[in-house]
Amino acid sequence: MERLSSRQWERLERELKRGPLAHGFDDEFQGWTLKRVKLLIGRMFRVGYTVRGVWKLLRRHGWSAQVPLRRAIERDDEAIEVWKAEVWPQVEGPRRTWAPTSASRTRQARG
Repeated sequence: MERLSSRQWERLERELKRGPLAHGFDDEFQGWTLKRVKLLIGRMFRVGYTVRGVWKLLRRHGWSAQVPLRRAIERDDEAIEVWKAEVWPQVEGPRRTWAPTSASRTRQARG
């Protein structure tokens, strides 16, 4: 059972998007942790969640453990697809077929 109403969730999501610095978390790691989100929920709504409960809440609403805030401006999705389709198969090389092998350096496998 979810303890936050849909209105509270919308408010929480807006605050999460503002970032941890806006809520007084000013150390060198400027990302949200489950513990920080738990503290924020407690401060904003006086509702207690466990760290595991926060993780379930976030997942239920489409948040993941690692969601980049933005992508590089230089990113070219078309070029990436071309590289994966044309260049990578050449770099990777053909797959080996099954054949007996030996871990011994002195004795070759028979097959």
